[in-house]
Amino acid sequence: MRSLSLWVLMLGALLGPSLSLAGTAAPPTEKGLISPAIAMHGVPRYPPGFAAFDYVNPDAPKGGTLRTALAGGFDSLNPFIVRGRPAFGLESLFESLMARAADEPFTLYGLIAESVETPPDRSWVLFRLRPEARWHDGTPITPADVLFSWETLRTQGRPNHRTYYNRVRLAEPVGAHGVRFVFAPLSSSPAGPVFDRELPLIMGLMPILPQAWWRTRVFDRTTLEPPLGSGPYRIVAVDPGRSVRYRRVPDYWGRDLAVRRGTANFDELRYDYYRDDEIALEAFKAGAADLRHETDPTRWATAYDFPAVREGRVRMEAWPHGRPEPMRAFVFNTRRWPFQDRQVRRALGYAFDFEWINRVLFHGAYVRTTSYYPNSELAATGAPTAAEIALLAPFRAELPPELFSGPFEPPHTDGSGPMGLRANLHQALWLFTEAGWRLEDGRLLDHDNRPLAFEILLNAPADQKVALEFARGLHRLGIAARVRVVDSAQFQGRLESFDYDMVLTQWSSTLSPGNEQEVFFGSAEANAEGGRNYAGVRSGAVDALTSALGQAVDRTDLITRIHALDRVLSWGYYGIPLYHANRDMIASWCGLRWPAVVPVNGFSPDTGWWAPAHDDCR
Repeated sequence: MRSLSLWVLMLGALLGPSLSLAGTAAPPTEKGLISPAIAMHGVPRYPPGFAAFDYVNPDAPKGGTLRTALAGGFDSLNPFIVRGRPAFGLESLFESLMARAADEPFTLYGLIAESVETPPDRSWVLFRLRPEARWHDGTPITPADVLFSWETLRTQGRPNHRTYYNRVRLAEPVGAHGVRFVFAPLSSSPAGPVFDRELPLIMGLMPILPQAWWRTRVFDRTTLEPPLGSGPYRIVAVDPGRSVRYRRVPDYWGRDLAVRRGTANFDELRYDYYRDDEIALEAFKAGAADLRHETDPTRWATAYDFPAVREGRVRMEAWPHGRPEPMRAFVFNTRRWPFQDRQVRRALGYAFDFEWINRVLFHGAYVRTTSYYPNSELAATGAPTAAEIALLAPFRAELPPELFSGPFEPPHTDGSGPMGLRANLHQALWLFTEAGWRLEDGRLLDHDNRPLAFEILLNAPADQKVALEFARGLHRLGIAARVRVVDSAQFQGRLESFDYDMVLTQWSSTLSPGNEQEVFFGSAEANAEGGRNYAGVRSGAVDALTSALGQAVDRTDLITRIHALDRVLSWGYYGIPLYHANRDMIASWCGLRWPAVVPVNGFSPDTGWWAPAHDDCR
């Protein structure tokens, strides 16, 4: 196989100093606004020259090691390709052109780039790099590295990278420190071409890779060789599949920047892997880990009654936040029979008794998920507004009529158990009968006498009890559902190749959803290996709504578009929504400290520090 660098050099010889996807496209001549920051909508919260973000302690002391226990394993230190399971923490190695603020929906401030320039229509963006930006080997980060990163990720990166970066039609260096990206228009209008307003920010978040380091390496293969980075940490030790250690770079070039002040306070970060999350919890209790981000409210309520908590040596803190919680669901693979039928998908949802499961298994700790963007202002509620209906009207023929009349609500029960589920099961059978199914000799059969049977694929053993309860409800309908738990490697492989009937998985969104929604739900991604359209969604309405997110002119317009998308996805019954918490549950050993302010996007361990020894457990 030819080396990646040889391929890039050949491409550079063909295209000259710029890389173009549109032949001899001329660079733009219109001037843009030059700024140290850029907001998706509105203006940045922090003014030029600000000292630090409000949610950090800029005077936090440096030192100590932060140990974290994780479940699973890893087999790669390359997080940018489909292959392999990358180790945790690699984001601390690779800097992007700009850094995201955690207390704004979507605003970026200069990191590798000291400024960003873009015109009002956002048809292009120009980044000016800081001359002081350096790789860990001391060499400067150059426009050539930026262009190499773009070209490499758009051709060999993960599907989301390929989708985003292929929307650039021209990339070129500008002077000694500038890089300009010119975008292909989304469409045309009487006023001129229309561009995706999110693309300048997406390019600002592109991880920058060292061209010289990759010259003798193949990019699209897994590796356990620590890569050269430019961030506040570098890898110092790797025990494949078991642990990885990072050490703070003492002469890190960006340590005094406002976007980095008060972060990266630990001298070392250590991530240790255990077979499953229950063992990882026991490691934390034994003092083998300093910090635990608990994701199970039941465990939070019942599993932390151990001496260190009672004695005050372990602190339990719940931090409310305003970001969307992940949309976890039993996801249908609509590529397979019989899940192509929306009526079948809808009917199966009646067999899931959330109220009983939440009461008996989780002590009432969860909230039912009714949106793809739960716990945020992005979740659609009530009936559609006039603005939402205007967006949905062109697709009325393909959408269910009920979408236009009220909010989506999954089936409910009284939480009493099997008797309380009976009415829902009767409704499910009625829906199946309408779709041509019949119940015969205890089995649900279609018109070709095929019994309804499928496998529910899981990764976490902790999810098994929920899946088994769901399977019991399905059994009462004459449906044979097999629950299968596989290890992390097998689960990831089957997930990326869409080798499942139903899978328990999730989608995570930010407060400013954009192009990633096309990766999650777009028709073009439905069969893209390694992609995240787990359900295989193919919908003209979804395609139009996701592709138009980047055209939102302000925050109100974006929320309207997301509400419309939320309704189409929810009423499409692509999954059976599960449940979520609405806070970050953090347990930490005494001595760890966090800033008093938690941003809207929630808790981040990167802002913590070790208190002085004499203040260890106050």
